[in-house]
Amino acid sequence: MTAIGITACATKSDESLKEKVESYAVVEVTSPLYDALSDNDKKIVAIFREVADIMDGLFWKQTFGDKSRIEDLPDGPAKQYALINYGAWDHLDNNAPFIEGYGEKPLGCQYYPQDMTAEEFEALEDPDKLSLYTVIRRDENGALKTVWYRDEYKEEIEKACTLLEQAIELTDNEGMRNYLVERVKAFRTDDYLASDLAWMDMKDCNMDFVVGPIENYDDHLYEAKAAYEAFILLKDEKRSANLAKYVGLLPELQKVLPCAPEYKTFVPGTSSDLNVYDAIYYAGDCNAGSKTIAINLPNDERVHALKGTRRLQLYNSMMAKFDKIMMPIGEVLMTPEQIQYLSADAFFWNVTFHEVAHGLGVKQTVNGKGSVDAAMGSEKTTWEEAKADILGLFMVSRLIDMGEITDITKEQSVATFIAGIVRSVRFGFASSHGKANMMCYNFMEDYGAFTRNAEGKYVIDFEKAAAAIDAWAALILETQATGNFEFAQKYSAKNASIRESLAADIEKVNGAGIPRDIRFEWAW
Repeated sequence: MTAIGITACATKSDESLKEKVESYAVVEVTSPLYDALSDNDKKIVAIFREVADIMDGLFWKQTFGDKSRIEDLPDGPAKQYALINYGAWDHLDNNAPFIEGYGEKPLGCQYYPQDMTAEEFEALEDPDKLSLYTVIRRDENGALKTVWYRDEYKEEIEKACTLLEQAIELTDNEGMRNYLVERVKAFRTDDYLASDLAWMDMKDCNMDFVVGPIENYDDHLYEAKAAYEAFILLKDEKRSANLAKYVGLLPELQKVLPCAPEYKTFVPGTSSDLNVYDAIYYAGDCNAGSKTIAINLPNDERVHALKGTRRLQLYNSMMAKFDKIMMPIGEVLMTPEQIQYLSADAFFWNVTFHEVAHGLGVKQTVNGKGSVDAAMGSEKTTWEEAKADILGLFMVSRLIDMGEITDITKEQSVATFIAGIVRSVRFGFASSHGKANMMCYNFMEDYGAFTRNAEGKYVIDFEKAAAAIDAWAALILETQATGNFEFAQKYSAKNASIRESLAADIEKVNGAGIPRDIRFEWAW
C-alpha cells in the first residue's frame, strides 16, 4: 500500500538560506490609485485586509499545518524563508525541504490524513470526497470521512463573514454589494456558483476583492482541493478601457486556432471582461513562493458557459517582475542584436492573452470521454497551462497581424516570451505551471525556434518560432480534445524536465545574481 510519509532532512546552512531569501527581490507595493480612493473606500479596503489575513491563516492550515511551529523558530534566514514559502518546503526548488525534520512535502498537504493510503481513498464511497471544498479526515473509528470547509474552518469562516457584512453596509456600489452578499452565503454553504456569477456581473467597481478557496494547485495528490487566498485590487480605468475591445474578438480568435475544425466548436462567452488592476495586497495561496501577475477566474465551467470569465492583469506586479527579473535575464542570455526585442509592453500583452487563452480551445472531448478536465485527470492543469501559454502567444501574433495590437512587433512578442519561459522554469517543475513551461521550452528548442551561438547566447529564428507556435498549439488542442490522458502522461514525463543546456543557462542567470521572483512590502 502507498502511504504519505515524512522523512528527516538536514537544515540548509544559514548562508545558503540567506541567498535563497535574497533570491526574492523586495518590491515596495504602492499605487497612485489608492490615493484617489474616497475615505469610505479606504475603510472597505481596511476590512478586506482583515479578511485577507484570515484567508492567509487558513492557507497556512491547509498547506503546512500549525504556523506557530514556524513563528517559534529563531529569527534568521530559515524563518524568513519559511514565511515566504508558507512552510518548510522551497516553492522554487520543486518543494525541496530546507528545515530539519520535515522531509518531503506531503502531496496532499493537510487536505488528507498523512497516513492515508491510495487504496483507502479509492474505497471511500462518498460523492463529495473529490469536492473542491471538503477535507478528508478520520472518524472516531479511524475510517475516512469527508468534512466540508464550512465545518472544518468554522471559526475563521464566521469571522470573515462578519467582516464582509460590515463591508456590505459600507459599499455604495451595487455590483460589489451583491457579490459580497453572495460570497458570504458561499462561505457558509460551500456553494460558490451564485457568488461567482455575481462577481462576473461586477463590471463598474473601482476595486476588487478576489477571496475564498479558489485554485487547486496546492493539492498534488488528487488536484481536488481548493486553497484559500485573497487579492485586494484597484482598477486602472484607463488601461482597462484600452483592453475592452478584445473581448468581442474572442469568437473570431477561436475560429482561427491552429487545429482541426472539430476541436474548436466551443463558442467562448463575450460577456467576459478584460481589465487592468494594481494589486495592493496578496494573502494565502497566491502569496506563497512565486507571485501571480494575472488572474483568470472563475474556474467553474458552468460560469464559463453562461458568462465567460474575467481576466485581471496585475500591472504593478507585472512591471516589477519585468524590471527586476525579465530584462536582466535577457541581457545575460541573448545576443546584443536580440536584446532589443525585449519589451515590457510585450510582456504585458503575452501575460494578458495567456489568461484570455484559458477561455478558448476545447471544453468537451470529441469522442465521448466527457469534459476535458475529467478525461485528462491528473494531467489536466499541466496541459491547460501549456495551452494558455502557447495560445496566448498565438493570439498576440494574430492580433498584431490584424492591426489590433500596434505598440509591439511579433519579434518583440516572441523574444519576450522565450525570455519569460526561462524566467518561469527557474521555479522548477513542482507545479503544473512549471511542467507546462518546460514542455513548451523543449518543444520550441527541438523545433529550431532558437539556437545558441558560439558564446552560448540565444539566437531566435522567428520563422521557425512561428511554425513552432502553431505546431505546439495543435498538439495540445488535439490531446485535450481527444482526452488522451495516456499520451499526455507519457509526454509530460519525458519532456517536462530541465535539460543540461538549459540547466547551464540557469546557472549563468543565477551566477549573475538575478532574483528568481519578488516578495512584497505592503504600504498599507
